[in-house]
Amino acid sequence: MKTTISLSTAEAAKSKKWYLIDAEGVILGRLAAFIATRLKGKHKPSYTPHVDCGDNIVVINAEKIRLTGNKMRDDVFYWHTGHVGGVKERTPRQILSGKFPERLIVKAVERMMKKESPLARAQMRNLKVYKGAEHPHAAQQPAAIDLAKLNPKNKRSA
Repeated sequence: MKTTISLSTAEAAKSKKWYLIDAEGVILGRLAAFIATRLKGKHKPSYTPHVDCGDNIVVINAEKIRLTGNKMRDDVFYWHTGHVGGVKERTPRQILSGKFPERLIVKAVERMMKKESPLARAQMRNLKVYKGAEHPHAAQQPAAIDLAKLNPKNKRSA
């Protein structure tokens, strides 16, 4: 008789791996969906919904991400500062050309995770995004994943 595997937190921590993804020319939505699946651990046969059993993901070249269509100028992200008349807005083009272009990837992945839960926050801590080609996680020896090789639609030329 087959039984369902339910990992404990300690068992899940042993099976974590590190992956490196180069975001240059990769479409944002496809990248975010791939990362969210890996962070949750849904690609593993031992997936347990209530345990952080996902992998660690390092993303480099965040400022070279691509968006399809006119999303670069037509999408608008709003937030409120908390003061009267404090509604602010920013387009993806402004975010990518600004000081923190990695926030576009982080927010896209965050919106694909389970909403406002301690588990989702723990899984998001396993995501490291950097705007250049350098990253401080070389000691973990992350395995490189080429998204363009997985599906030709994942990468878009300039």
